[in-house]
Amino acid sequence: MAHAIRFHETGSPDVLRYEEVAVGDPGPGEVRLRHAAVGLNFADTYFRTGLYPAPLPAGLGVEAAGVVEAVGPGVTGFAEGDRVTYTGSPLGAYSTERVMPADSLIRLPEAIDFTTAAAMTMRGLTSAYLLRRIHPLEAGDTILLHASAGGVGLIVCQWAKLLGLTVIGTVSTEQKAELARAHGCDHIVYYRDENVADRVRELTGGVGVPVVFDSVGRTTFAGSLGSLRRRGLLVCFGTASGPVPPIDAMQLAIHGSAFVTRPALADYIADPAERAELAGELFGHVAAGRIKIEINQSYALKDAAQAHRDLEAGRTTGSSVFVL
Repeated sequence: MAHAIRFHETGSPDVLRYEEVAVGDPGPGEVRLRHAAVGLNFADTYFRTGLYPAPLPAGLGVEAAGVVEAVGPGVTGFAEGDRVTYTGSPLGAYSTERVMPADSLIRLPEAIDFTTAAAMTMRGLTSAYLLRRIHPLEAGDTILLHASAGGVGLIVCQWAKLLGLTVIGTVSTEQKAELARAHGCDHIVYYRDENVADRVRELTGGVGVPVVFDSVGRTTFAGSLGSLRRRGLLVCFGTASGPVPPIDAMQLAIHGSAFVTRPALADYIADPAERAELAGELFGHVAAGRIKIEINQSYALKDAAQAHRDLEAGRTTGSSVFVL
């Protein structure tokens, strides 16, 4: 029998259950996958707690890599035995096998192993759209990157250096600072102990940065806004500390006619051609060794509750995966 993590009520990590599940044959436009590794993302906790609503009972997870075991009627782009990865709905990646739409799959190059793929598909594609689609960054620009030692942060740090950018990264501990520096972060700000906006102004000669990438949310929003240069862009792409506060439009004017966006990965990979282009650029960097994926935590699928505890307590760095 296949196994999956499911939850029948929202709440703490204790609501997660490791259950036997029946996986049927794929229908039209679907494939059946055997997972080799599954990605663990902070957004998974939002579904578990109910911040992101899902019909109950529900599976969990949106990212995994594995092998196609069967294809349903009408599937032409994939065949049995193909190596694939994916990120996105529907929920259910926390499983050993599953049936899902073939349109969600991305063909995985032989040069990239399953564990690396599961650790980087969401984070890597997020990094790709942040740096390649959100704002026309140019070599010599300086960016502010919150959570620079996280899964997305470490990829962005490395990719930013390939683009000739200077990275100011925020972290909470010296251990995380060392990790961020090792991946290309130029300047470190300890956001719990320093005034982020003041430090950014100091590092930029009082000007501020053209773009802030903020995945933390509630606790960093004010500092992020205060770090922007005139007509700068605040990219709120995560809410690890809680939702972003309501935005007062007058504050945007006060902070130099600032812009704020709250993007979602799904809207940047909805078009198959754009998804393939972003994935191709990401896979090329990883396969060539220009971007290294740090997998610093590995768990068995049955230990999903502990994985969520570690994630929410800030005990993780880089990427985390379930290895099947």
